[in-house]
Amino acid sequence: MWIVKLGGSLAHDERLARWLHMLAELGGGRVLVVPGGAAFADAVRAAQARWRFDDLTAHNMAVLAMAQTAHLLHALEPRLVLVSEEQDIRRAQHAGRAALWMPLTLLRDAPDVLTSWDVTSDSIALWLARRLNAERLVVVKACAVVPPHTFEKLSAIGLVDRRFAQWANDAAFPIEVVSCDDLARVQDALLGGASLTDPGASAPGASSGSGQRKAAGARPRRKSIE
Repeated sequence: MWIVKLGGSLAHDERLARWLHMLAELGGGRVLVVPGGAAFADAVRAAQARWRFDDLTAHNMAVLAMAQTAHLLHALEPRLVLVSEEQDIRRAQHAGRAALWMPLTLLRDAPDVLTSWDVTSDSIALWLARRLNAERLVVVKACAVVPPHTFEKLSAIGLVDRRFAQWANDAAFPIEVVSCDDLARVQDALLGGASLTDPGASAPGASSGSGQRKAAGARPRRKSIE
């Protein structure tokens, strides 16, 4: 199973429809799409800044923001099967369908490792990939991506959240951070004809000389839950 995280910033990009079409066409039985929170999550941040409520409440509101984005993506590409529970994900996979995750199981009654702004939808996608023993995680950003960078560097420039590097560094599967301009490369990789790693660049997830894992880099573009 591939986990493909579509950043919330893509909700303002006409290329989103092409990504959804490609994943529905080629991802049957293999791809699970994880949505970002988009402007709905930005509204959560603004409300918390105004009313000073706790991070647990903000987390639950942000999960609902991701669910709203999932409904948006499903409206754009109804062939993606809306799923929430793990058994629904597996059922869609066995039926040969590409799936779209509604993260309602992440609603919490008490704080835990997920209920912090250190964890946004990028790390939630990584958390899910680890839980499902995924083959690969692809995080799609609206900005240009220039490899290679460590996950720590991507976190420092605000492209991924503060928890992402910690959870990525010991992941048992490849992790790529790509631009939405890289649709053809991801398509070819899904078809089995190409690697997502550019020739001559260190593979995302490979060890560098410093012991840090490398990922695709990007020009900074700060968002909230993407």
